[in-house]
Amino acid sequence: MTDVREIDRIVSAALDEDAPWGDLTGDTLIPVDATATADLVAREGGVLSGIDVFAAAFRLVDPRIAVTALAADGDRFEAGDALARVAGPARGILRAERVALNLTQRMSGIATLTARYVEAAAGTRARIVDTRKTTPGLRSLERQAVRDGGGRNHRRSLSDAIMAKDNHLAILTAGGADLATALRAARERMPHTTHLEVEVDRLDQVEAVLAGGADTVMLDNFTLDDLRAGVALIDGRAVVEASGGVNLDTVAAIAATGVDVISVGALTHSVRSLDLGLDVVVAP
Repeated sequence: MTDVREIDRIVSAALDEDAPWGDLTGDTLIPVDATATADLVAREGGVLSGIDVFAAAFRLVDPRIAVTALAADGDRFEAGDALARVAGPARGILRAERVALNLTQRMSGIATLTARYVEAAAGTRARIVDTRKTTPGLRSLERQAVRDGGGRNHRRSLSDAIMAKDNHLAILTAGGADLATALRAARERMPHTTHLEVEVDRLDQVEAVLAGGADTVMLDNFTLDDLRAGVALIDGRAVVEASGGVNLDTVAAIAATGVDVISVGALTHSVRSLDLGLDVVVAP
């Protein structure tokens, strides 16, 4: 679960963006003492993520609004299912509605897509993880959604681990520096608790990377045969991560090569938000 302070920071910014000087429509048309009850209803099936974010939008607009969760993050649901009930001052409900839906729909879309990848890799050792290809400002929520879908998180930010990718290596070795020596020198400078991951795009780079002390070797855009060869070559000396060319049609075969981790940028950078709606309940 994302820390409530982080949720409130993100949701408050979204509310300020959506109604910088109030809700002109609601404040003009809706009586100040009007109340309403509304249900969060799924228009399609999926995996829920963001119920606390959904509730926060209403709480931050008007603490008198009560949100009752009818499902929990990580729960699967079908079209037509009610996932939460909202009750309280009508103006506040209408003001918070779009922000609450936008964030919950996106998070649930990520959780739903992640669950499909996790299912495709089931029965193998491979963990499905996200990347830093997230929506600026929403990384905390999108990472939670990946977890709600059964996936794992990669490093959160550039500050969390050393991850030498192709451009780092190109600059590092441009002057003729030996890769293994350069990595060992970097390892001597880094804190002893820090993880070192190195990306390679050819099998002949693997031994130098291992000699440099890599904790994880990322095999980027490798064929299935080369992934199997890379797993055999590394032989438990480091965590093996596969990246590049991963989609729902290829992930099962990639997982079957024996890699430990499969990183999937598509979980967050090209996901479709799930269709959820807020339907006012009219009392009989």
